[in-house]
Amino acid sequence: MNQPLAGYAPAPVTARMENHGSHMLKVALQTGNDLYARVGSMVAYEGFIQYEPNPPAVRQIARDWITGEGAPLMKCSGDGLLYLADYGANVVVVNLGGDAISVNATNLLAFDASLQWGVERVKGLAKFAGQGLWNTKISGQGWVALTSRGEPIVVDCGSGEDETYVDPDALVAWSPNLKVKGKRSFKAQSLIGRGSGEAYQMAFSGQGIVVVQPSEDSTDRLRVRG
Repeated sequence: MNQPLAGYAPAPVTARMENHGSHMLKVALQTGNDLYARVGSMVAYEGFIQYEPNPPAVRQIARDWITGEGAPLMKCSGDGLLYLADYGANVVVVNLGGDAISVNATNLLAFDASLQWGVERVKGLAKFAGQGLWNTKISGQGWVALTSRGEPIVVDCGSGEDETYVDPDALVAWSPNLKVKGKRSFKAQSLIGRGSGEAYQMAFSGQGIVVVQPSEDSTDRLRVRG
């Protein structure tokens, strides 16, 4: 019985966070090195791990969270291996190494509790959107796990004058040092995205990356807030 399933067995731990296949995240937890993870994302664990939904650090930021209903995060602590997933979405693991990343709330699976994070206004879009658009910025030394509806593409914007245009409904994350502005394209409204009305894109320029998923999920994408 074990032989046909041998190829699916967990591999030896080589990093704090790593993929187990394309759709699952494996996290090596140690005491004092806690993790924030999306509520409901735990699919399995080994060892002694405790879970605290809506911990104090999250409640402090809850009023500014993109959903407006509080951050759907839990604190994971203890010693063992933790496996996370989000309805079969692809998982992308990022070691920030002192850098920062701006992430859509719906694409945030887990991140080290030692990282600095918070909700911030997306610069360059307030005038375009009327009230402003908000996202989650994470920075510092540590690991972040993102989800993508399908295998994503990572676009290197480079440092030239050309801009990279992205459908907001397909946007996963980007380097926060990039310049961002909005663009409306009335003639392309039937060719871009899945919605109706005018076509709206986000234009990125500067030095950094943009992560784009092959799916246009507009359920919680860069929600406009007052």
